[in-house]
Amino acid sequence: MFDVRNLFSGKRLYQSVLIVFALITLAFVAFSMSGGGNLDSERREVLLRKIGHELLLRSGDPTSRVLPVEKIAGNEYRIAFEKEFAFMPDTLLNITGRVLAKDPMASDYVVNVHYCGSTGVVYGYAISKDKKDDIVACRGRLQPKGCYTISVKFRSGVINTAKNGYLLGSLPFLAFAGFLIFRSIKPGKASPEEQLTDVLALGAASFDPKNRKLVINGTTTDLTGTETRLLLIFAQSPNQAIERSRLQKEIWEDEGVVVGRSLDMFISKLRKKLEPDPNINIVVIRGKGYKIEITQ
Repeated sequence: MFDVRNLFSGKRLYQSVLIVFALITLAFVAFSMSGGGNLDSERREVLLRKIGHELLLRSGDPTSRVLPVEKIAGNEYRIAFEKEFAFMPDTLLNITGRVLAKDPMASDYVVNVHYCGSTGVVYGYAISKDKKDDIVACRGRLQPKGCYTISVKFRSGVINTAKNGYLLGSLPFLAFAGFLIFRSIKPGKASPEEQLTDVLALGAASFDPKNRKLVINGTTTDLTGTETRLLLIFAQSPNQAIERSRLQKEIWEDEGVVVGRSLDMFISKLRKKLEPDPNINIVVIRGKGYKIEITQ
């Protein structure tokens, strides 16, 4: 039987590194020849939707919808909304900068805000990879409540250039990373609930976030990953109001767009699992969010 430990000795290690380098090279060549551009475009639409979602949250609207992102030109997109809202230009500027930072090919873009059905620009700015070329005006002036659309236009030619540079520049790094993989395999970073080793007390109940367990009156109930993260936030701030936007941000931030009723659904499931203990209840704080009340 083949002994895998021999793979890391002598010539086998050298051969293994070459194999890893070849596989990585082939994977990137295949990616560059395939429809990777379509994936880039779809990922960008998700990021643009996230911009609309966060802008509504910051304007105090956690429930209305961001309408489907529309591609109005080869490199221009439109974000539309279900309801009217007001916004601060600084807020829009900060959100777009932070969200589009996750798109390595979106270094140069122009953002224009229009009234619905109008081509006139209500507010706009231009961002460049070379920050000294940024054009940002009228900061700090509240835009009144109204029906708005937001168009984001990316610089032509940036995508292919950046993509090719990214592919070529990444090959040596990934080859070196492959070598390190053969030298040592490190465990992935644990989630916040996995990092906790202590069992938390919630009144008479016990909450084990690491193992996703809830024990009430001697009965153990299993929790899902989302339920565990949600209960952990409440357990760390008992009897304190927690904003809805914070719960959505901390639980779903890395998963893209949040479905409007997702939080309510998980709150309902969590309430049902806490029902055996009448001294624990998750209540709605109107206009703010939720609070876990522990009376014992």
